[in-house]
Amino acid sequence: MANITALYTGLCALLIIYLAFRVVEFRRTKKVGIGTGDDRFNEIRVRVHANAIEYTPIALLLLLAAELGGLPALWLHLFGALFFISRVFHAYGLTKGKGGLHFGRFWGTLISWVVIVVLAVINVVNAVINL
Repeated sequence: MANITALYTGLCALLIIYLAFRVVEFRRTKKVGIGTGDDRFNEIRVRVHANAIEYTPIALLLLLAAELGGLPALWLHLFGALFFISRVFHAYGLTKGKGGLHFGRFWGTLISWVVIVVLAVINVVNAVINL
């Protein structure tokens, strides 16, 4: 089993469920069945959740491929932890910045991109070497 990827998949899943709960909580309170009800704050909550959904699957697939490809545990934990922390930063920053600029949003996005790009390069190089 890919235990390291399982750890970070579990953490990311819990974060995504928390972010989804925030959307559902608002919709139930404001009686909005779908969408944002033209409410800016709910629009931000929806985008925070959606952004996590958009980035997390590819990062975790890359982490899994790297783990199955034999990347050492230290590196897997580094990339997994950085990605998870970056998603927390992003969610916090996008929420607190009310959709505008915020250090958490900036660093969360940047770190997420760096982790994804580095894991992608590692996996491509590993695949080419093992052809």
